[in-house]
Amino acid sequence: MVTPKKTPGAGRRAELLATAADVFAELGYNATTVRTIADRAGMLAGSLYYHFDSKESMADEILSAFLTDLWDGYRRTEEAGLGPRETFEELVTESFRQMARHRPAVVIYQKEARRLAAQERFRYLADSHERFRELWTRTLERGVADGSFRSELDIPVTYRFVRDTVWVAAVWFRPWGSRTASEIAQQYTSMVLDGIATRPVAR
Repeated sequence: MVTPKKTPGAGRRAELLATAADVFAELGYNATTVRTIADRAGMLAGSLYYHFDSKESMADEILSAFLTDLWDGYRRTEEAGLGPRETFEELVTESFRQMARHRPAVVIYQKEARRLAAQERFRYLADSHERFRELWTRTLERGVADGSFRSELDIPVTYRFVRDTVWVAAVWFRPWGSRTASEIAQQYTSMVLDGIATRPVAR
């Protein structure tokens, strides 16, 4: 059996992408230059062009890698044949798994997706946003239909609440913190689905 050869410079390229992701997340896409990334990586700006032709290329690879992994996970969840509540829980958990794996990319997506999507190269960001809305809406509608979720649920509002509540966690979540992605996801789903009060308040 022949062992595949590693692409020369692949490891260094991955390191540079990780550095670029950190800089984009920290400074913002517009404020980041190729020189900024090169300085952070400890190399000359001209040397960075050996690996990437522009900062757009770096951002494209960072965001597309994150979304590819995210949608692979979401697809497995949908194909698992789970009930609406279990699907909801697994979608939240998968979101946090990918956040742990691609945290800087999630921050970039949160801050920059709307602006970048105006460019043809990044049009897939708007497409992904729409797919995300459809998936979560479909899951919530299934839950209302089978009685898993309340019949009076305002689905568009619930979708926005869940979307913002989950993804804004990228601002503070660190995969090396005291709680794992799965543990935090469990807390989120418990609060969203079961609330935080011990009993209804008498009115």
